[in-house]
Amino acid sequence: MQAIQISKTGGPEVLELVDLPRPEPKSGEVLVKIEAAGVNFIDTYLREGRYPAPLPFIPGQEAAGIVAAVGEGVEGFHIGDRVAWAGTRGAYAQFACVPATGLLKVPEGIGADDAAAVMLQGITAHYLAYDTYAIKPGDTVLIHAGAGGVGLLLTQIAKMLGARVITTVSTEPKAELSRGAGADHVILYTQQNFADEVKRITDGDLLPVVYDSVGQTTFEDSLKCLRPRGLMALFGASSGAVPPFDLIRLSTMGSLYVTRPTMKDYILTRAELERRAADLFNWIARGKLNVRIGHRYPLAEASQAHRDLEGRKTTGKVLLIP
Repeated sequence: MQAIQISKTGGPEVLELVDLPRPEPKSGEVLVKIEAAGVNFIDTYLREGRYPAPLPFIPGQEAAGIVAAVGEGVEGFHIGDRVAWAGTRGAYAQFACVPATGLLKVPEGIGADDAAAVMLQGITAHYLAYDTYAIKPGDTVLIHAGAGGVGLLLTQIAKMLGARVITTVSTEPKAELSRGAGADHVILYTQQNFADEVKRITDGDLLPVVYDSVGQTTFEDSLKCLRPRGLMALFGASSGAVPPFDLIRLSTMGSLYVTRPTMKDYILTRAELERRAADLFNWIARGKLNVRIGHRYPLAEASQAHRDLEGRKTTGKVLLIP
């Protein structure tokens, strides 16, 4: 099979297209023929070595496809089933072995592209809105990178929950995408100071929560957007890691909270994973959640997909098609 392999950490150029033997499922695993794989910032962190991983490895943590073989002891999955997953590495390939405990059946009427697109980013948006900070009707929330994959999904979910949504984007075309997802106010951070704009939009009341996937360049001003006892949900670092931070400052800024959530802690049980996925699939089927597939790349162009993602040239979901 063809796969993208990383033998040394570094820039997008370390993503190599190689031929490898097709894997065989072990006990408790399912072999999936991949139809679409998601590209996410966590893949770039692993590629550059920010998150350590044994070398060599096949990147990619979400995909959708068709069951090609079933390992010993697996129940509930059969050859030909349409499935999807997130959280198991190896998706940048034509085939991957996935633990059955993390695999989900894709309902009829939902394509592989949409299924792959919501496994990581959709579940992330779900737990951010329901659990990291439980959005209540009437809340005003700030979502950075409003035209990105999580940003577009989180905006729609926040609107379902009755929130007023403020987003930040870099360009007017991205602003239009964000408005199309339901954003009430869109701030072009390249032209305006978003903290000042938040203060203006809220008449100085500020916010109960900021959802920040950008990190280094937004962290300080994001804290300025929070009311007393507000929550900073820092769930990514597309601009780089946040520098060391003196926690005493949280008390001086209004007894603020900061959390760094990650998906594995919000799908600790099979029931929790199924509940979140069921909501997402149901919303897609009913037309309540629009999944924007912004870019599709052949598997061989994985390095270009990473360049475009890191260069802020993408919107919505980025997929690799084996």
